[in-house]
Amino acid sequence: MGVVNATPDSFHPGSRCNSTTEAVNRAVKMANDGADWIDVGGESTRPGAKPVPIENELARVLPVIRGIRDELPEVCISVDTRRSEVARQCLEEGAEMVNDVSSLGDEAMLGIVSDFGCPVCLMHMQGLPENMQDDPRYGDVVTEVRDFFADATEKMFDSGVEPNQVIVDPGIGFGKRLEHNLALLSSGREIVPDERMGLMWGVSRKSMIGELLGRSNSEDRLYGTLGVGAKAFEKGVDIVRVHDVVEHADMFSAMSSVR
Repeated sequence: MGVVNATPDSFHPGSRCNSTTEAVNRAVKMANDGADWIDVGGESTRPGAKPVPIENELARVLPVIRGIRDELPEVCISVDTRRSEVARQCLEEGAEMVNDVSSLGDEAMLGIVSDFGCPVCLMHMQGLPENMQDDPRYGDVVTEVRDFFADATEKMFDSGVEPNQVIVDPGIGFGKRLEHNLALLSSGREIVPDERMGLMWGVSRKSMIGELLGRSNSEDRLYGTLGVGAKAFEKGVDIVRVHDVVEHADMFSAMSSVR
């Protein structure tokens, strides 16, 4: 899954797109480089980020999704949003999945997902982007994240959502210290409460990589990111959300050849 940030303030400067044309061109390149999914977001959820007005988010993402759909009729598009109205309008424009960092925190989101019958990714986050890294604490982070997903998906199944529509994401860097992130990655599919569900990792160029390797600048975290990507391959992760598509596609292709 290639990341297209229609934002001026996402944590990795190299991922920011300042125009619709730039965002669509990046998506086309990612698809040509091997991306199966393009994930379009219009609101940064980096640590400390404040919410943007819904009008701004819609103005950023809708033209990009229209442009990608026009240029790439076959590519799968995901919208990275925690707002049900943004999800609804993007799905109407051709998006096919909702990637929700709030795990349906907007109560109307469940109805949108159910009505469209689309896949949805639920991410675990302790707190909100503006405060999530202030003082994250867990007893057993793997058990708590798994229990969170079990509770969240039970409501969804009661509303008619099928398990194979659901992807879960441990939320690396979202209300977690380094030791929490490492425990969740090491646990692999243990956090998935139903094996019919998918698992997604979003670790690309994050501060966790910087802490591990002493790389304060996100521009210097590609090789560490690829190392985690290789582990994702080994652990049966279904979707890896990345900024650098061709590097990951080449790595996965090579790994597939020698398994």
